[in-house]
Amino acid sequence: MNIRHYLRMARWARNPPSAGRVKMIFAILIVCIVVWMLERWLGWPDALTPNYAPKGRVLR
Repeated sequence: MNIRHYLRMARWARNPPSAGRVKMIFAILIVCIVVWMLERWLGWPDALTPNYAPKGRVLR
């Protein structure tokens, strides 16, 4: 690990995040997991899949 990681951990140990921030992070994480699960259950929409994509080139 880099020295910056240790410095950040020390700062978090001295000044932990508030309860509201921790709840917000967990809420965002739960939303991301729910979206991922819905995508796995329902599948990827055909409208978002490109019809043809040559290798190495971007279609415009």
